[in-house]
Amino acid sequence: MNEITVQDLHAREGVPLIDVREEHEFAAGHVPGAVNLPMSELGARLGDLPAEPFDVICEVGGRSGRVVEVLTERGYEATNVAGGTSARRAAGYDVEA
Repeated sequence: MNEITVQDLHAREGVPLIDVREEHEFAAGHVPGAVNLPMSELGARLGDLPAEPFDVICEVGGRSGRVVEVLTERGYEATNVAGGTSARRAAGYDVEA
């Protein structure tokens, strides 16, 4: 599975970021610029995914890792953010509500 750190994510530009947490989790704090596509809705919303390569994040990296595995099998170029939003907070990077 393709994976990057929160430091790598912070340095990236121009790569879409999909947050697969539920809406209430996303609303409580997310990476600026992230788009919320909850894992529970993803099957019905595949058309909302970017056509170009993109990163996937959740709270600690488990859900996003599973999503990346499934999407990669379907031909998407997806990369998991290891440690998720909690690792981003721990590293001192901002989140927005």
